[in-house]
Amino acid sequence: MAATNSDAAESGETPERNSILSVPVQVSVRLGRRRMRISQLLRLGPSDVVDLERMVGEPVDLFVNDRLVARGELVVVDGRLGLTIVELMPQASRGREPLGPGPGE
Repeated sequence: MAATNSDAAESGETPERNSILSVPVQVSVRLGRRRMRISQLLRLGPSDVVDLERMVGEPVDLFVNDRLVARGELVVVDGRLGLTIVELMPQASRGREPLGPGPGE
């Protein structure tokens, strides 16, 4: 049976909301970062380790369209990495985190 306009209104779905829900967004998780010179980067080999500024167990950052929206913990589900969200950023501060290295990094 097809949904009627009144059914859609009762469920909170509107044509405007449905069109927004179909917009693709880029979701990325930042595990950490490191500032290095090109000369250091060129010396990296297959078994080298690049230290990141985060410690094991610290929350990682979740970005949507390059805006910080949450922090979470990495999990493994069926052999694949996933993210459990542990903190949502307040709406007013979302997107105010710098994407690149900060001053002095």
